[in-house]
Amino acid sequence: MSRTLRALVIMLLTASCGGGGGNYSAPRDLDNACAIVQERPQYTRAFRSAERKWGVPMHVQMATIYQESKFIGDARTPFKYSLGVIPIGRQSSAFGYSQALDGTWDEYVAATGKHRARRDSIDDATDFMGWYMAQSRNSLGIQMSDARNHYLAYHEGRTGFSRGSYNQKAWLVRVASEVGQRATIYEAQLSGCRAAR
Repeated sequence: MSRTLRALVIMLLTASCGGGGGNYSAPRDLDNACAIVQERPQYTRAFRSAERKWGVPMHVQMATIYQESKFIGDARTPFKYSLGVIPIGRQSSAFGYSQALDGTWDEYVAATGKHRARRDSIDDATDFMGWYMAQSRNSLGIQMSDARNHYLAYHEGRTGFSRGSYNQKAWLVRVASEVGQRATIYEAQLSGCRAAR
């Protein structure tokens, strides 16, 4: 078999195994929840599934994903650089729609038994967020509709949230308020959206 043919066969096999076929780009209009779910109907199914299973409203999930990854399925944190030019690794292990860290994702997999779950899958990312936020509700008493405080607990971890570590981070308090405002806007937009039903 020629090298060219062999390379083509390998590329086709890799693509068929999920190595190159995902649409990880952001939807076109991130400020319109209805436009997002109209463009990506699979998102509605994922959000509704997590809402039924864990109790996290669709608009809270959407506002959190917007803040974490702007709906980019394979989002990663930026590189860190030594001497300003030599890449020395990523800022953290956060990856995917939900920007779940390796350790937290491993906890989720162990707790749910979803060993094939992937952070770049909208279904798995929303299930992860639902699982995490349900634990925050149970241990911290955060209402499921409280996007602001869920975001703070999501960002700081439940221990950090209970200690109030976010109070030392004015930028994070501002961002969490923006998440809460976006959730309110998304909720209003989704209430009149046929694609969200």
